[in-house]
Amino acid sequence: MKEFRRVVTGHDSTGRAIIESDQTAAQFLERPNRPGVRLTNFWISDGTPAEYDGATETCTGDFTLHPPANGSVFRCVEFQPEDPEVMAKLDGATAFAEMGAAANIVEGARHPFMHRTDSVDYALVLTGEIWMLMDDPEDDVLLKAGDVCIQRGTNHAWSNKGTETCIIMFVLNDGVTTRDARGDARRGIPNRQQT
Repeated sequence: MKEFRRVVTGHDSTGRAIIESDQTAAQFLERPNRPGVRLTNFWISDGTPAEYDGATETCTGDFTLHPPANGSVFRCVEFQPEDPEVMAKLDGATAFAEMGAAANIVEGARHPFMHRTDSVDYALVLTGEIWMLMDDPEDDVLLKAGDVCIQRGTNHAWSNKGTETCIIMFVLNDGVTTRDARGDARRGIPNRQQT
């Protein structure tokens, strides 16, 4: 699986721009319940506005799917081509539990890793291609290198049906349905039913 060089800048005591660190990104997650997939975190901001004179290492502690409350996560995910026979035997809830996100799995979905998060995610396909599966197969879309997706809290799964590795860069931003929503209406799938 791919390793990524991560360069973090900062300021010295005189305010001069410096390199705080230049090393291989060290917080990653590979798990047997989702073979062929590796998530690598580069930076985690625990609020907005993000601090640029705070901690010089933010990728510590448990690896979680979600960004912190009011925060963001910058990561890459590598997807090896899927084996349909292997995928049919996997338990998405178990795999997502390893990231503190078992409740995000869509039970009974057509893909074992169909899920949703209360976030707005910016995705850029760097290499390869991947299918973004939606609730209705007619809405599925093939994303290729250079394509961008804005994932807005919807049910989805990523499926590499090709023969090459796909790497996607993500920025996950903690989100709500709308800022003016109250209580339970701030999270989850928006209610668009007409009354």
